[in-house]
Amino acid sequence: MDSALDKMETSEADDVPNMEGGDTTDAIPDWFPKIPFITNKKKAKEHSPASSTNIQQRVNAHPHLYNMNYKHVGRCVIINNENFQKSSVADEKHSDNACFVCVLLSHGEEGYIYGTDGMIEIKELTSLFRGDRCRTLVGKPKLFFIQACRGKHLDTGLEADAASGSDSDDEGTSPKNKIPVEADFLLAYSTVEGYYAGRNGERGSWFIQSLCKVITEHGRQLEILQILTRVNFMVAAEFESEHADPDLKRNKQVPCITSMLTNELYFKT
Repeated sequence: MDSALDKMETSEADDVPNMEGGDTTDAIPDWFPKIPFITNKKKAKEHSPASSTNIQQRVNAHPHLYNMNYKHVGRCVIINNENFQKSSVADEKHSDNACFVCVLLSHGEEGYIYGTDGMIEIKELTSLFRGDRCRTLVGKPKLFFIQACRGKHLDTGLEADAASGSDSDDEGTSPKNKIPVEADFLLAYSTVEGYYAGRNGERGSWFIQSLCKVITEHGRQLEILQILTRVNFMVAAEFESEHADPDLKRNKQVPCITSMLTNELYFKT
């Protein structure tokens, strides 16, 4: 995963001019067209409904842990703005996978991410994996790591003082046999809503650098939210922009976690 991410980070299409190879904002390139991308609204093909018994076995395998006892831990798809895929892996079968991971590296705005020929709403992408559209991922964690700007604000920082479910439609179905279609998602953004995301011209984005480091060192010991909390700390504490422009110098950043997970997730079987 490390080598793949490193390759994505240094892609030509993802390069943004910066001063002396230092850390700066991952801004939208001036040449990028401001034309909304018209997405294909055709409904994704649904797989054969999983039986309510199988769904219940997945959801109730352990009261507080996701079941990772599958043939494969899961599939990780990495997409950057050089080879943005039009087809959706939501149409594939994930019966033998314990989870699904998608890493998106591109430029972006709040709620949107840029492909090579336009922008697409992040919600449009994640909705393809909802419980009612991708049955083989029902009750399984679906993780999205998004490296992209979410606005044009800069975080100037603060000088700290040293002292300081079920597919049954039958009436009368018990609520405990159903799960929300939006459940079991986690979206980890490189920055807070409305802000730029920082990157280094040689080593890549602050967020992906930190994510790879923490996963490599603690990925099999810590729970996913513990992992991402450490990523938040690393980005916030260890990175600061360097730029000749005073307005772009010494800016800070903190990632943002949005979790709809219903169990704890450990990457170990």
